[in-house]
Amino acid sequence: METKDMIKIEKYFSTHDIDSVADWVEEAITIKKNPLGYKEYGQNKTIAMLFFNPSLRTRLSTQKAAVHLGMNVIVMNFNGEGWSLEYNDGTIMDQGTSEHVKEAAQVVSQYCDVLAIRAFASLESKEDDYSEKVIKSFVKYASVPIINMESATAHPLQALTDAMTITEHMTKKRPKVVFSWAPHPKPLPQAVANSFVEMIKRMDVDFVCTYPEGYELARHITEGVTTTHDQEAALKDADFVYVKNWSSYADYGKVLSTDTSWKMTAKKMELTNNAKFMHCLPVRRNVVVDDEVLDGANSLVIEQANNRTYAAQLVLKKMLE
Repeated sequence: METKDMIKIEKYFSTHDIDSVADWVEEAITIKKNPLGYKEYGQNKTIAMLFFNPSLRTRLSTQKAAVHLGMNVIVMNFNGEGWSLEYNDGTIMDQGTSEHVKEAAQVVSQYCDVLAIRAFASLESKEDDYSEKVIKSFVKYASVPIINMESATAHPLQALTDAMTITEHMTKKRPKVVFSWAPHPKPLPQAVANSFVEMIKRMDVDFVCTYPEGYELARHITEGVTTTHDQEAALKDADFVYVKNWSSYADYGKVLSTDTSWKMTAKKMELTNNAKFMHCLPVRRNVVVDDEVLDGANSLVIEQANNRTYAAQLVLKKMLE
């Protein structure tokens, strides 16, 4: 079953760990057609999934992907079940933390063959969040491959899913993809936005990112990307519309606007080329997007969520090969 082209990966930390987006997407679509055809890869192997934050799609899809590959699964909700961890070296641990990540990562590595971690941004310190302290500490001290199930600044499993979903529904060689900010009452991380933009830059599409003033992403993320503050102009002739909220990067973690005019509506979708609608979920109905769009015939959100399994299965398969 193996070929000379198979390359084992030791981590899936960001979209930069993908050597060829087109090849990975093609393989994920192949897995989707026969998800139970690769059980020999995970036989007698174990994945440990550590959650420092809540999850629905990521937890269940990654767990299902592991089961498809014949793996055993260990799940731990770290904030409620584990010791509070220290990440800084040389610290005198006489305050709130009970265990250092140096021991924790090495110990967990003995219990599994693959380690998957979910740890959100605090949105309090840009420096701390963008240093990716939690997941990089595990990468440093663990002795098994690591999967990022969403970190402070990246969600590469979601981005791979999005690339797969767009590819499956393309009706022309170079579709127009619009990524639009939407209002939200709470500050949300830039992780999904960062990874989607980084992924879409590597695809052969006409890409436009639109958001209000003050919601620019990090410069290295959007370098070379067409951006605009005019949402309706961006939507013109779009083939795919992906909507997501994120908090300010410049005024870090702040909600600068809750302008309801940025909500995605059926009237705005009429500006597009009968575009497919995408969102990573969970979504606040009639705040981010109207029911009419979310429940409409062109909404891909449920299929997009289903594809999370096959994106995760591909990553796991590449780690086990």
